[in-house]
Amino acid sequence: MKVWSVAKVNKERAIAMANRLEIPPLLAMMLDIRGITKEEDVINFLQENKDFSDPFLMKDMDKAVERITTAVENGEKICVYGDYDADGVTSTSLLYSYLRDSLGADVMFYIPTRTGEGYGMNKGALDKIHSQGVTLIITVDNGISAREEIDYGNTLGIDTVITDHHMPSGEIPKAVAVVNAHQKDDKSPFKDFSGVGVAFKLVMAIEGEYADVDSLLENFSDIATLGTIGDIVPLVGENRTLVKNGLRHIQNSDRIGINAMKQESGIAEKEINSSNVAFTLVPRINAGGRLGSSEKSVNLLLTEDEDEAVTIADKLGMDNRERQSIEKEILASIDEEVRRTPNIVNDKILVFAGKGWHQGVVGIVASRIKEIYDKPTIIIGIDDDGVARGSGRSVEGFSLCDAVFACSEHLTHYGGHPMAVGISLEKEKINDFRKAINAYCKDIKMPYNILHIDCKLNPNQLDLSILDSLSYIEPCGASNPSPIFGLYNMTVIATKEMGNGKHMRITLSRGQGQVPVYAVYFNHNFQSCSYRNGDIVDVAVSLDRNIYNGQENLSVIIKDIKYSQSNNEELIDSERIFDKFAKRYRLTKNEVMSILPTRNDFAYVYRFLKQNKGFIYGEYALVNALNYKISMGKLIVILYSMKELGLINWQQGLYQSIIEMKESGKVNLEDSVFIKKLKEGI
Repeated sequence: MKVWSVAKVNKERAIAMANRLEIPPLLAMMLDIRGITKEEDVINFLQENKDFSDPFLMKDMDKAVERITTAVENGEKICVYGDYDADGVTSTSLLYSYLRDSLGADVMFYIPTRTGEGYGMNKGALDKIHSQGVTLIITVDNGISAREEIDYGNTLGIDTVITDHHMPSGEIPKAVAVVNAHQKDDKSPFKDFSGVGVAFKLVMAIEGEYADVDSLLENFSDIATLGTIGDIVPLVGENRTLVKNGLRHIQNSDRIGINAMKQESGIAEKEINSSNVAFTLVPRINAGGRLGSSEKSVNLLLTEDEDEAVTIADKLGMDNRERQSIEKEILASIDEEVRRTPNIVNDKILVFAGKGWHQGVVGIVASRIKEIYDKPTIIIGIDDDGVARGSGRSVEGFSLCDAVFACSEHLTHYGGHPMAVGISLEKEKINDFRKAINAYCKDIKMPYNILHIDCKLNPNQLDLSILDSLSYIEPCGASNPSPIFGLYNMTVIATKEMGNGKHMRITLSRGQGQVPVYAVYFNHNFQSCSYRNGDIVDVAVSLDRNIYNGQENLSVIIKDIKYSQSNNEELIDSERIFDKFAKRYRLTKNEVMSILPTRNDFAYVYRFLKQNKGFIYGEYALVNALNYKISMGKLIVILYSMKELGLINWQQGLYQSIIEMKESGKVNLEDSVFIKKLKEGI
């Protein structure tokens, strides 16, 4: 469960700003929450800006342009060397099409496979590229760490121009030019580009002093937007300018590949925004690289043949559905493991491993598990050759890469940043790694998984006019999130599965006579959603515009639900004390007493379960049903003891926790080994 944090807003300041600039008060409050409080900053944020900083302020940009233009003029063969994710695919497509179509260059592209080659440059790829007569490689979205590979390329007579946006570590490669805004002596005012953003700046620089930026945006901002949103870089500054223009061009695109993808994904008639780009188009571009080759994704963005575009878009749609199927299979395997060994989820950092789990999907699964348990999670797939490769996702406030680096003795390769990591190791080392990474954080107070709420909202205020006010905030994404509103003390009126059981529609109301709120809860069904008719809940929602048969409607999308009475922070703290006990960490006397049940506690829970013939809605719902008279940690101790004493069957899984009553005689709580072990800590 998440801890909700409602943002603080200076309403007086926001209203004053709204009056001065004649903007909607709600918009002014959203900007105030985001720290945009000065009149000049508000104007800059809201205006249609097409200004970009001078690309030559980026270190080595002059050297890059000189080497590339020389290669074009001399008819040298150039290779654009990309990456298999959406940022790498779009970077490759943008630069390749510009060099080929605008400059008439002799150019090819190369993208390594995710499973066979992995991220970045490799010597085998360089040999292939060299055999095709290439004398200049331009990297996009990679290269800053490819010291050995670039040295090897130099021995083959291949020059390299690096364009990258990842943080440099150690010595900079010996390339002809290294264009990366994160270099220490780089003078560009904006640093947070994606790989495709750097590629766009390179094109601007090649165009020279009198570059027609409007024309470049018209030709390339749609491609650049897909990669910028896909790489989850901050949508501020020049990224915001690029994406704001790009969304408009995707809406009315002349690029037949994008139109084919919009048609296949079902958003051709919808208003294009950063959300449906992120959750509909980007996964399809990524799908090719996840399951095979990214080449078809590049070809989709480059093709001028409508039939080919439709064929590729359909194939990427199939790849995306296959990816979802593989993801579902891995989650099912993890569900089985949790049912067999439920104490595995008592770890502070969850590590799951399985043979044959697809490398292109483990990162997505890690995100899913992290959201279920609100803990950092690493998912590892084991290849037939015994090599284990994994991907991890963290919660805000805990650096997963620091934890991984501290356990590097168990790993063969590792890298990443605070919120995401990639690792490789021998399969025999997986258990050692799991123990080591949890030992690393044994004495660390893990942060809560925070859900940031912009403000509370009266459900009677929900109408399309809110979206008109919020539209000025678009494009939303990293560092400029879509507003999330809290609807408090709502009664669940009805629940219904939709989308073949993948999602839910929940009807809510503040009280009698109030207009009902119809909300969608994606990726939840009756198994994973414990809320029932009559429950009093708080709901965190985002808002969107849904156009159906020409009719505009407000779409209310649930991001999280909690019982209105619930203090999630207290529940989590209590559960974490149990986690410590389950992993045999020493508890203080106060911690033991906080989760040690009395006979009355035991009897209270047993009577409730017997009267209700068990419980199928999970521990969180059970605590609520017991009116919070029993703490979460204490409840879990009671349930384990009841299971041990033969009073209940208790099945714990990813999505559902089921308690069934068993026929039994009288039992003595003192006979529970579980209780005895807990009392040893007093």
